[in-house]
Amino acid sequence: MKLAIISHTEHYKLADGTIVGWGPTITEINFLAQIFDEIYHIAMFHDVEAPDSSLPYISDKIKFVPIKPSGGHSVLDKIKVALSAPKVVKTVNSVLKKTDCFQLRAPTGIGVFLIPYLTLFSKKKGWYKYAGNWNQESPPLGYALQRFMLKHQSRKVTINGSWPNQKTHCLSFENPCLTESDLKNGSKVRSAKSNNVPINFCYAGRLEREKGVERIIKAFNCLDEEMSNKVGTVHLVGNGSEIEYFKSLSTNSKIDFIFHGFLPTDKLFKVYEKSHFFIMPTTASEGFPKVIAEAMNFGCLPIVSNISSIGQYVKDGENGFLITPINEGNVLKVITKTLLMSFDSYTQMVESNTENVRKFSYLYYIERIKMLLGE
Repeated sequence: MKLAIISHTEHYKLADGTIVGWGPTITEINFLAQIFDEIYHIAMFHDVEAPDSSLPYISDKIKFVPIKPSGGHSVLDKIKVALSAPKVVKTVNSVLKKTDCFQLRAPTGIGVFLIPYLTLFSKKKGWYKYAGNWNQESPPLGYALQRFMLKHQSRKVTINGSWPNQKTHCLSFENPCLTESDLKNGSKVRSAKSNNVPINFCYAGRLEREKGVERIIKAFNCLDEEMSNKVGTVHLVGNGSEIEYFKSLSTNSKIDFIFHGFLPTDKLFKVYEKSHFFIMPTTASEGFPKVIAEAMNFGCLPIVSNISSIGQYVKDGENGFLITPINEGNVLKVITKTLLMSFDSYTQMVESNTENVRKFSYLYYIERIKMLLGE
């Protein structure tokens, strides 16, 4: 069976001509190649230097089909998305002729016109992967429109979390991010974890206020001297347009903040290994961020927002901590609580995530995709 994947995943070209792309998505597609004869990935090519988080395809069964980047928040960005429609539809149509089924990854700017196009003009077998917050009350207009269209068509849609009145064609799916080797290594790391001082914290993702980076830095800066002395390092992995502002907030702080920039997966996992807690007080349109599951696998207890499906996997005081409502003061309260945890409470909570993380393995995901396609 041949698969067409359509996404907004950023791709780049290395100096030696190798095409690379956003690591988490590329890894997922590399695993999908185990159950498909060929995969054509229609996605966006950026003519700039590739970030360290990029990875190459590892199978010659995967073929990258470039389209021009589009999308954004401004009115001009929206106009550019609309103007790109004819070329994008032409590319998608040509690839669909070579394949047996498709996956469209949403929400994305091009999804606004591709969802109705595929619904009305393609008879190919396919499914949609919606990675945003399926239950968001006031989503951006483009997200709301795509969610509405996906609810009112017949193909399968994989979503994050389980929700009241969920339609039968909308299937709750975990986003894969862990190999069997990762699970094995994670088990060893968790069994050896303890919350002896100094205690390390980490964050991974886009460095922006919406994701909670400002709240993290300000909360740590407000710790009293006794609590500050318990903190080792706060690792911030990722990049963004506001990075210099965040660095300025950490200047002359009593807390040791390290800005790593983007890291390849193996180095990111090393950060998780030496950290005790993962913190993400986000207000962004999240489904279930993969980094939470990755961090839990390596023994980091999550300190996260209770939005979207996050609270369906992280139970406050049982296997992590939920921040409600999301503000700097509550982030500070939860950080203080974690710094006062007993050894027994910490280790018990770390081990309680064992069953959770198995649901985020690529093997589990591949088996569920096979069932979805067999229906």
